[in-house]
Amino acid sequence: MSTAKPKKTSFIQGPISSEFIGNSIAKHQSKTTIGAHNIFLGQVRADVIDGKPVVAIEYTAYEEMAERTFHEIREAAFAKYELSCLHIYHSLGIVKTGEICLFVFVSAPRRKVVYEALEFLVEEIKEKTAVFGKEIMEDETHTWKVNK
Repeated sequence: MSTAKPKKTSFIQGPISSEFIGNSIAKHQSKTTIGAHNIFLGQVRADVIDGKPVVAIEYTAYEEMAERTFHEIREAAFAKYELSCLHIYHSLGIVKTGEICLFVFVSAPRRKVVYEALEFLVEEIKEKTAVFGKEIMEDETHTWKVNK
């Protein structure tokens, strides 16, 4: 039997709950060298495409490739900014409109850094990560999401 610790994943099945987000923040209260946190929460919008309202997005990913990209993005952020902690979580599966699908959490000794780092991280994630969203319409048709 292996005693190896399971590899931490950046993916969560379904929506990211407020309890998960709250617990993630609470775990950092004991890290007293941190002076600032910043979070980004990506939420599924009820866009209207060709006259049809979006009711959910089904997220899929090339998980191994996406994890490697998340790691590269994290490393680039740590090299560029003075960060204490950095966490990225993305949903897989069905996420309904109004639910959270992306949670990025950064911590640093000073506040200015967390604003700059968070913007860098979210833009890199959207541009470089192999995560795909199938927008599901009210009439059960779908279209593949294109990041703008």
